[in-house]
Order: sequence, then C-alpha cells, then structure tokens
Amino acid sequence: MAHTRHLPDGFLWGASTSAHQTEGGNTNSDWWQFEHMQTPLIKEPSGDACDSYHRWREDMDLLSELGFTDYRFSIEWARIEPEPDEFSQAAIAHYRRMVEGAHERGLRPLVTLHHFTTPRWFMERGGWAATGSDDLFARYLTAAAPVYATGVEHACTINEPNMVAMMAAVHRAHLTGQQLPTAGMPLLDGATSDALIRAHARGRSSQVLRPTRAYGWSVANQAYQPLPGAEAAAAPIQRQWEDVLLEAARGDDWLGVQSYTRTRIGPDGPLPVPEEAERTLSGWEFYPQALGQAVRDSAALTPGVPLIVTENGIATADDTRRIQYTSEALESLTSAMDDGIDVRGYFHWSALDNYEWGRYTPTFGIIAVDRETFARTPKPSAAWLGAMGRERVVTAGAA
Repeated sequence: MAHTRHLPDGFLWGASTSAHQTEGGNTNSDWWQFEHMQTPLIKEPSGDACDSYHRWREDMDLLSELGFTDYRFSIEWARIEPEPDEFSQAAIAHYRRMVEGAHERGLRPLVTLHHFTTPRWFMERGGWAATGSDDLFARYLTAAAPVYATGVEHACTINEPNMVAMMAAVHRAHLTGQQLPTAGMPLLDGATSDALIRAHARGRSSQVLRPTRAYGWSVANQAYQPLPGAEAAAAPIQRQWEDVLLEAARGDDWLGVQSYTRTRIGPDGPLPVPEEAERTLSGWEFYPQALGQAVRDSAALTPGVPLIVTENGIATADDTRRIQYTSEALESLTSAMDDGIDVRGYFHWSALDNYEWGRYTPTFGIIAVDRETFARTPKPSAAWLGAMGRERVVTAGAA
C-alpha cells in the first residue's frame, strides 16, 4: 500500500550527475587514459558523453521544469589543473557559471569536488597513494574556491572513497596481471583509503571551505547482510569497505549515503546474486530496500551527523521498473525517517543516461540522451519524481 510523507522544510530533492560521465572530451583525465589502454574492463570510451560541458543549461532547465529543487554535479580537477600548479581560469569560470545558472533556475547546487577522476599528471606521479597527494588536493581546492565559496550550501569533498580505493586495486591488478575475485568485490587499496581520509580532513579543515555552509563526503553503502553464522566473515569486509570511511565523517556537517543494492555474505565471503533474483543492467540484484538499511547503518556509525542520500537508482531499460524500484526505495527511506533517522535530502542517480565507467549500456537516467544528436527526452520517471519535489510530498510504496 502506498503512503505519503510531507517533505520537511529545506529538504533537498534532486538528481545527480558527475563531470566525466556527462561532459565529454575530458581528455586530460586519468580515466580518459584508462579508457584507451585496451583493457577488457572498458567496453567503449566516454567520447562526447552527453556533451553536458556545453549543454548544462538544457540539463538544468529540464530538472527545474520537472519540479526538482536541487542538482548535484561535480567539477573536474583535470580541467581546472591540467598541469601541476597550472590552473585554468576559463575552467573555473565555467563551473562558476554553472553554480550561478543553477540559482537562476531555482535549483540549489550541491557541488562535488572530486568524483572519481584526477588529472593524468596526478596519476602518473602515483595517484592517491603517493606521498603528498593530500597536499595537492588541498591546493586544487584553494584554486577552485571561486566556484563554490559562495552560493553553494553543500559541498562534497570526495565521492565514494571506497570505490576510488577499489579502482586503485583494480588498476594495479590490470598492470600486474593479478586475477580479481569472481564473486563479490576486490579488496580496497589500503594506502589509497588512508590518503583519501587525509585529503577529506584537509578539505574539512580548509579555510576555503569555511564560506560553504555545509561540507561532507559520500560513501558507497553495500547494505551487508550476513547469512546466519557468517557474521564473523562479514565484519572485516564491512570494516574495510565502509566503516572506516563512515567513521571519518564524524564531525562533518553531513554524510552522503549512496545505495543501490545489498551484498550477501556467506562463511567464505561475499556471495553472488541469487540465481532467481531479478538483475538490473549493471548486474546487481533488484533490491530497493537496501536504501533503508544503508541510512540506518550510516546513522549508527555517525551519531549526530545529518544524512543526505546523494545517489540511489537503478540501471534499467524499463522505466516502469525504475519507478517501482524508486518507490520501494523511498518507502524504506521514509520508514527510517519515521524512526528518527535524520535525513536532509534525496538525490536520484542519475539525471541523465550517461557513461557508466566503461560502457553506456547501464541506463540509470530519468532523462534519455540520444548518443548522436544529444537530444534530451524526459522519461515518465522524471515527471513522477519531479512532481514530488514540486508538491513537497513523497508518495512511496506500491507504484
């Protein structure tokens, strides 16, 4: 049965994107280089992506017209600092125009300062695990300050540090020929995790971020569910993958929760998706209730820190399944809120069908994008979600 819940005053209601996945032509980034290394992990390069570097106004126009009140997007370090200590004022001005453009359209911008990608030169010197990476990140934040120092109430320092650390482990395996596990996900690169925590702390303590009213970072939550008797096997996996990074958010103004599915744990570790389960185009289990568990787990480890759902969605070509998934996810979210979990916002992933780190097939967007003409076409899910923002009422449950 569907039920409704009025959104609290100031509740953020938006959709998310990231620079590399939507802008196109991000040729100076480490990911552009990785896309052209002839690895089986990459099915196709990002190319022009959604051409949002030029079409961001159209993207924002659509979100505003649909009823959304907020937009989460990222700025690209590789464009702002193409060479060490060499900053592009044109790129900084471009992203500042995006912040101002959001306000002109009645959208509050949540700006992510690092969403997976770094400049090539940063990766070539050893990436996050190299000495001084946090210093370089702090230097970049200082240079990019004109983008977000005013007019941005929420800034995210780093998106999904656990996934960044996993990518580092995958990249190392690719270079060395190491075999990755066939079930579950590979372990994180510990040196990268430690460096990201230091970089986040540098950003949090930076005087540059002080004009920004609220700062935090977003962690990918796996909604771990150990089978009976497998609790001991689950504990160290959850500790490395999530808990340490969630605990780093204690004292932040907010914590971003990103949830898509659950991870079942058996006595020997992560289990594959059950054979009988519905799978999404990303290969994940259709399990919308993961969102409710994710916010509860995050709140338990970060007492007193408000939560914002910065990503939640599903890769599917069937928009009716997107609406069903999101309705059930929102039901689990509002149930957690009814139980006292302090959630301040919800951002759907993604605003656009975009580049999903190696291929375009997993379509997460509520707005379709023609790969040749770049024409944008809102899906029924976009109108359905946008209406909730316009009416400030969440209708969840049976869709």
